[in-house]
Amino acid sequence: MDLKKIKQLMAAMEDNGMTKVVLEEESGFKIELERGNDFAVTPYQPPIAAPVAQVEPPLPQEKLPLKEEAAAQVESTDGYEITSPMVGTYYASPSPEDDPFVKVGDTVTEETVVGIVEAMKVMNEIKAGKNGIVTEIYVDNSHPVEFGTKLIKLTER
Repeated sequence: MDLKKIKQLMAAMEDNGMTKVVLEEESGFKIELERGNDFAVTPYQPPIAAPVAQVEPPLPQEKLPLKEEAAAQVESTDGYEITSPMVGTYYASPSPEDDPFVKVGDTVTEETVVGIVEAMKVMNEIKAGKNGIVTEIYVDNSHPVEFGTKLIKLTER
């Protein structure tokens, strides 16, 4: 059987609304043609709602600092500690080739930039917020920090 006869058989099936034809010749050649729907119809099943977990209301917490606040200063026994105001990556210098913003022993004013915290590709300057002398640097360059991570310690001059 050639391709032309097979095509004729397929056309005859469609014209007469037949869904299945089996043809077997004496030579042993056998062909089965079956026609299905153009698309399968599946009954609509509404989505099943997932069980909702019972959540207890959060316990009252301390008031969190406002976002607009600069780096927080935590008073310690012998000075102030500048902490990270956000989660990100701390950079001690404006670029890898440049010197660090501050070193131990440097005198800073309230407006002195002491580092940068990168958060979501935005470079946020961290200012000292107090006058003083840098006595300790807690975080290495390019180190990840979280909100409240101690960055630098200042003592009053």
